[in-house]
Order: sequence, then structure tokens, then C-alpha cells
Amino acid sequence: MTDLDEPGVGPPVSFLGAGVGLRTRHFDEILDRGSTAGWFEAISENFFVEGGRPLAVLDRVRRDFPVVLHGVSLSIGSVDPLDERYLDRLAALARRVAPAWISDHLCWTGNGGHNLHDLLPLPWTEEALDHVVARVCRVQDRLGRRIALENVSTYLRFEHSTMPEEVFVSEVARRADCLVLLDVNNAWVNAANHGVDPNRLIDALPPGRVAQVHLAGHSDHGTHLLDSHDHPVTEAVWTLYERAIRRFGPISTLVEWDGDVPPLFRVEAEAERARAILATASRPGPADLGGGDRPAVANAPGPRPPTAAAR
Repeated sequence: MTDLDEPGVGPPVSFLGAGVGLRTRHFDEILDRGSTAGWFEAISENFFVEGGRPLAVLDRVRRDFPVVLHGVSLSIGSVDPLDERYLDRLAALARRVAPAWISDHLCWTGNGGHNLHDLLPLPWTEEALDHVVARVCRVQDRLGRRIALENVSTYLRFEHSTMPEEVFVSEVARRADCLVLLDVNNAWVNAANHGVDPNRLIDALPPGRVAQVHLAGHSDHGTHLLDSHDHPVTEAVWTLYERAIRRFGPISTLVEWDGDVPPLFRVEAEAERARAILATASRPGPADLGGGDRPAVANAPGPRPPTAAAR
């Protein structure tokens, strides 16, 4: 166990406040008037080019705001060999923009050299844990820095999983000495889809490992919630976020909005609400989050019809 596993340790990276995703629709607004966001998160793969307007905009934004790189194609859980060309491009972009940190997803995205362009779930087993930890260590050695991995939304669970998600995520972070990007919306979506307590992941993660929080909106399809990033953050997710901040303290928080993207001021308003929570939430004492029965988040999702299990 390292100091990062001890409760009460502050965030393992710089605190940037509340930010928004850097999206093409907002380029002109940001360049013309700036932004009230404290920082921007750029999708790494969108800037794997040697020139062009997106990279020029990122260079300009980087002069005025902290920037974080967030990837969607590392495929850390795949059985394919790590993509060395991808890592070369990521390392080159990191040298160019000097991000506060680099993140990706705790999932797999391709097989046989083909990118499936989806964030696909892993079985939560010791075998998968060993596999992921070894790959994370290799990536961190290649980049010369720790990375943060995000819990993903899931729509099925593997029947042969041997541990809950919160144990798998925590053990990856501990064994690989990496960081966690806690997506609170994904935690809520998974709780609803699988009929579990939405507090479990937040209550289990080592506070000193959580480097960043994601907030986003989801859509309700009756039988399941979809992590669609095309709505405002729901009240239930805001409540769960407040719980997370009470546990972890002030953590850099990013609002994602990727579908039906509204004007920049609307996304900034979501970030402003996160900023207010960051400013007022305080870490609870041991009696609040210790063992025993924990209070459930208000409006916690009840069990939904079971989703298909992978075999």
C-alpha cells in the first residue's frame, strides 16, 4: 500500500476546478471571447495530426487554459498487442501541449487490429486484472507518467466475473500505481442498468487515487439508461457527485456534452454548478462514510430488468 491508498490524502494531481470538453462547435466562441471554464479536456485522437485548424486551436487554448488529454482508443483491456504507433502519437501530442495529465478508459476498443469505436466492458476477474495491470505499467513506462483510467458505462455483465466493479477498478489503480477518472454519470447508469447501489463505487475507491471526475447527461430508454452525453446532468447524478466530493474533497471536474451540443454558455453553466459544489462541499468525518449501513443517494435507481449476460 502506498500513501495514495490512505484515506484523507488529497488529489494526486493539480486541482484545476471545473472545466468543459473542447468541442469543434465551440472553437470560434472560445477564440473570440474566451471561456468561463477553468480548463479544457481534449480528445487525444482528434489531434493526432501534424497540422490543421484543430491543432492550431488546441495550441491557442493551451496558452490560456490548462489542458488534459482524454483518449478513447488506448484499448488497455484488449488482447491485441499495445499499439506502438498510437503511443508514439500520444507521446508526441503530450510533448506539444504539456497536459496536466492523460486519461483513457478501463475497457477494450478493438480486436485483431480493428478499432470497433466503442468502449467495451471487461470481465472482472483476476486474469483480466493481471492483464490490464501489466499493460498499464507498460503504457506508463512508455509515456513517462502515470495515466488515469475511467470507469465505463456497461449494458451487460459477464457471468464469470469474480469481483465487483469497485474492487476491480481499485485494484487496477493500486497494482499498476495509476490514477482513476471517476465518471459519476457512468456510476449512476451502471447502478440503474444492473440494479446495484450507486454509492458502492464512490465509497470503495481510494481517495488519493481519484484524479478527475466526469459529469454528463444520459438518456432513459425504459429498460436501460444510455450514457449518451446529449442532455444536461440529471439531478440524481448531481446528488451522487456531491457525495463524491464530500468523500474525495475538491477534485478537478469536467462536464462532457457530445451529442446535440448546445452553445458554449450552456455547457459552461453546467460547469458553474459543479464549481459551486466544489466550493461548498466538505469532506465528512469517519461517521459519515465509515462502515455499517450507508445512506443511499436520494432517488437511487431501483432494480431494472436484467440485461443480457455475456457467456
